[in-house]
Amino acid sequence: MAVSITQTDLKIAVQDGIITTTQARELWRRWSSNAASSAASPASTAAPPSAGFSFTNTLYYFGGMVAIGAMSLFMTLGWSAFGSWGLLLISAAYLVGCLKVADYLKARRFMIPAGILATLAIVLVPLIVWCAQHAMGLWAATRGGLEDFSAYHTYINWRWITLEFATLMAGVVMLWRYRLPFMVMPLAVTIWYMSMDFANFLFQESQHWDWQLRRDMSLVFGLITVAIAIMVDLRCRQAKDPEWRQDYAFWLYLFGAIMAWSSLSFRNSGSEWGKAVYCLINVGLVFFGAAIGRRVFTILGAFGVTGYLGYLSHQVFRDSLLFPFALTLLGLGVVALGIWWQRNEAEYLRRLNFFQALRVPLT
Repeated sequence: MAVSITQTDLKIAVQDGIITTTQARELWRRWSSNAASSAASPASTAAPPSAGFSFTNTLYYFGGMVAIGAMSLFMTLGWSAFGSWGLLLISAAYLVGCLKVADYLKARRFMIPAGILATLAIVLVPLIVWCAQHAMGLWAATRGGLEDFSAYHTYINWRWITLEFATLMAGVVMLWRYRLPFMVMPLAVTIWYMSMDFANFLFQESQHWDWQLRRDMSLVFGLITVAIAIMVDLRCRQAKDPEWRQDYAFWLYLFGAIMAWSSLSFRNSGSEWGKAVYCLINVGLVFFGAAIGRRVFTILGAFGVTGYLGYLSHQVFRDSLLFPFALTLLGLGVVALGIWWQRNEAEYLRRLNFFQALRVPLT
């Protein structure tokens, strides 16, 4: 995250007692010097451009997602006309071609389309592995439509785990080679798929739908994914190489948080204390997301708190006249807390070194 600061901002910080006049002067001198040296550096050493929201980037991602969907979600039965070996050769040629184009685009500093092409190469890995396994007869005895690759995205089955492990291993190697953040997206999706398929593996061919096991497995995988995201985030912010000082943790945070929060929200507690604890966890997510600068936690936490308050208003305090007034005072109290936090954020983040490390700006 890049932040624009002027001398006026420093003067306000001095007036608020955050820094001294001497510190403000020295900070402005250092930042001005760094800006001048960055402007004079050659273009080849500049940091990769940010994937901001613009018309050009919208075209990039829209076209890329259509291409990715064509080779994953929208695979039709017509592809079976090529046979397993034919489809394997076509998919492998697609993968090599995508990587070659990604190399060409990255060399010319078109980082976003290069990342999309490299991501498409990762998406092709499970298709290639499935074709190889199908050609060797490993899928012949399966049931439930698994002889069609499109079932990979619609049908939960433990047999897909081999494809998912292969995708993760190949994706990590490609990510190390190309170092483009969008490539993390299919890896995060694969971890999500693996959480469901691994739950299926635990009870194998059981005929009943054990949704509680799937829910709990989603919670475990979600928490693991968030932990991986935090480690990746810290390493990226401490990296010296500009190619590694990018937001590789975004997709891991997104899917990990959604997996864990959804699993937590589907746990139907029969006690009021359990529901209150759920609300407190969501309040913690709101502040955790604000502390590390990740909106996904704050948004999900806000949804959870809103759901709990809705439950209170329609079930517990349905006939209470004071409940809306109490909520109004609570809301205003949160606003006052926000004002207090804004005035003291820098000081408390300095005390919480862990959160401060997760807020170091990425280039």
